[in-house]
Amino acid sequence: MKAVVINEHGGVEKLSYQDHPLPEITANEVLVQVRAIALNHLDLWTRQGLPGSTLPMPHILGSDAAGVIAAQGELVKGLNTGDKVVLAPGYSNCHTCPACLAGNDHLCSQYKVLGAGIQGVYAEFVKIPAENVFPMPVGLSFAEAAAIPLVFLTAWNMLVHQAQVRPGEDVLILAAGSGVGSAGIQIAKLFGARVIATASTDAKLARAKELGADECINYAEKDFLAEAKRLTNKTGVDIVFEHVGKATWDKSIRALKNGGRLVTCGATTGYDPTLDLRHVFFRGLKIFGNFMGRKSGLAEALRFFPHKLKPVIDTTFPLQNAADAHRLLMNRQQFGKVILTID
Repeated sequence: MKAVVINEHGGVEKLSYQDHPLPEITANEVLVQVRAIALNHLDLWTRQGLPGSTLPMPHILGSDAAGVIAAQGELVKGLNTGDKVVLAPGYSNCHTCPACLAGNDHLCSQYKVLGAGIQGVYAEFVKIPAENVFPMPVGLSFAEAAAIPLVFLTAWNMLVHQAQVRPGEDVLILAAGSGVGSAGIQIAKLFGARVIATASTDAKLARAKELGADECINYAEKDFLAEAKRLTNKTGVDIVFEHVGKATWDKSIRALKNGGRLVTCGATTGYDPTLDLRHVFFRGLKIFGNFMGRKSGLAEALRFFPHKLKPVIDTTFPLQNAADAHRLLMNRQQFGKVILTID
């Protein structure tokens, strides 16, 4: 089969479109013919090399994919060759620790993400445990389905399971043009919140409005903290949906109302912000860290596609042009997901 691999860490020039052995499945696994792949910032970080992480080379990147079942192991039930499917991007083979038994597989010490800890989906075929294979929502293209898993799984866990968003609350969504940001807008609106979205351009904010954002802040022109305070009559927001990191952290904390909740899943501008703890304990703030989410959360979110939630796609490229897709994501000019397709 053809795949995009890295043979060593580095820049986009390290992405190589080449022949790769077809994966061999076990009794509990499924072989999926990949039709579309969605990029994530994790792809960029893995290509560049994550501190303390070593990967056998050559390594296939990519966490999100949709496609067609090509084969399944003899113990797999309820799935059939030819089924259109979408893949949950993370799993653990443990199944016995307290986290796994509680359904929180993403908190298991053995949890791995496709394309990061294990071989990924930038390939014509991928093998995956049957428990990670979900029926593709009717009415979606392969590209649209591939745009769902990681960002909607993450945003759903952040807002629904962690922050427990409620009707009428004010939710500040940072970097609304990102994949997880565009998912966060839709999920917050689904649960009846008022959404205040930030982005760096008016064009991105117009797209955020189309997804349901009630208020928009161009942070390149206005201070998002001052605007969030103005829009909430100086009280602050109930929830900050944070994934930017160092550049926004202090203002994100100060944008919260007393008793507010901040939930974070990333640090694209740096992982070492300063934090004035007096804001946390005097004002009763709650800070939730979030990495991915339980597979059951993806199943919950998939029920709302394509009528109440929808994937957001910016640009598509053929698999062999993965380097161009990486460059686009690195420039942060996109709104929504960058997709690779395989005909």
